[in-house]
Amino acid sequence: MDLLLEDDELSNKQDTRKAFIVRVKIKLILCILGTLFLMQLASILPAAEIPEFKHIVLDDNIGKVCYAVTMADVNNDGKPDPVALSENRLIWFENPTWTPHVILENQLDLDHVCLAPHDIDGDGLIDFAVGAGWTKKGTIQWVSRDKENPDGLWKVYPIHVEPWVHRMRFADVLGKGKPQLTVSPLNKTEGDGARLLAFEIPDDPRTERWPMTVMSHQFNRMHNHWHVWDRTFTASQEGLHLLKSANDQFEVQQISPGAKGNSPAQSGAGEVKFGFASGGTPLIASVEPMHGNNIVVYLKDGSPQSTWSRTVLDDTLGRGHALWLADIDGKKGDEIIIGHSEPATGEIKGPGIYIFTKEDSEGLLWKKHILDDGGMATEDLIAHDFDGDGDIDILAGGRNTHNVKLYLNQGVNKKEQP
Repeated sequence: MDLLLEDDELSNKQDTRKAFIVRVKIKLILCILGTLFLMQLASILPAAEIPEFKHIVLDDNIGKVCYAVTMADVNNDGKPDPVALSENRLIWFENPTWTPHVILENQLDLDHVCLAPHDIDGDGLIDFAVGAGWTKKGTIQWVSRDKENPDGLWKVYPIHVEPWVHRMRFADVLGKGKPQLTVSPLNKTEGDGARLLAFEIPDDPRTERWPMTVMSHQFNRMHNHWHVWDRTFTASQEGLHLLKSANDQFEVQQISPGAKGNSPAQSGAGEVKFGFASGGTPLIASVEPMHGNNIVVYLKDGSPQSTWSRTVLDDTLGRGHALWLADIDGKKGDEIIIGHSEPATGEIKGPGIYIFTKEDSEGLLWKKHILDDGGMATEDLIAHDFDGDGDIDILAGGRNTHNVKLYLNQGVNKKEQP
């Protein structure tokens, strides 16, 4: 009996141990499942909202189209001033009163289409390069204030004539130690495609010829280009490409073919910007195709062997046209700011401006936030801290809305002020 009792006790202990192990396994499985559920739940629940923005109308009718906007300290007072370009005028708005000052009016061929700020003559004051007559002659010039009449219209100095001139920026793409003016036409100008040009600023930019380098001429419908250090990104009918100067030539690398449409007009990309997501992950954003309905993000893990992963964030845009990357919420990673100028096909019609925030570590899940729904048929936009409070603001110009608006970032915990 005693042996039987010992056997029973041993059996009970073994049963208890087995039951304990089973319970531990069940708890472990439930814990894993719970963790996975919480991770999935976190990916679909609304994340923290973007900051509130104060909407300021700088100009409610700048002209037929506000083709471009930028930022420059025009009056040299240390404050960044919003600048806007219409089909026949160039206007800057004095910070912080936002008083408008017209510095070009009916002095160039119609339509004005692009501009780039820079101290071109080296006098310590901002000048502007301007592209005009873009659907006809295609003129490239720079403008500078009249020192004898500082409140009057600025003087115009020609640089070059290039049909279909469309976008321009200053960057040292030639590695000369000082920036050149880079210009991209929209359509084919010579050879197989549009000539991407770099103009060096001469010693006397008013009277001397600006030396010109052809960076490439292989892309068609090149809607925009962007510079990062000495590298140039292009968005064209052929997709997204990266150019880098090497031995007096430019190496060209394709990043992505972009949209794959049934015609050239439905293929490739129209906008491109480069930045960094949270954690320092390199990020490229694009609108595909040109004037397209897709906002697309490309992410790369940074290793030499890695490739760019492509994710479509929204395919409902109506004429996607304005794009920027900036750390809007102050969380050390760029958000994607996108504007479109025609009504969308989705639930949110617009036209307007949206901000996309990354909601997962892989960059596959992004959340769309509305900045302006219907009040801005966006042709161009930039992001910058205009009011000096440390938060990134947004400046935008409209096509069909004909307006210029400044969106002042009120911070994550602030509400929009009247």
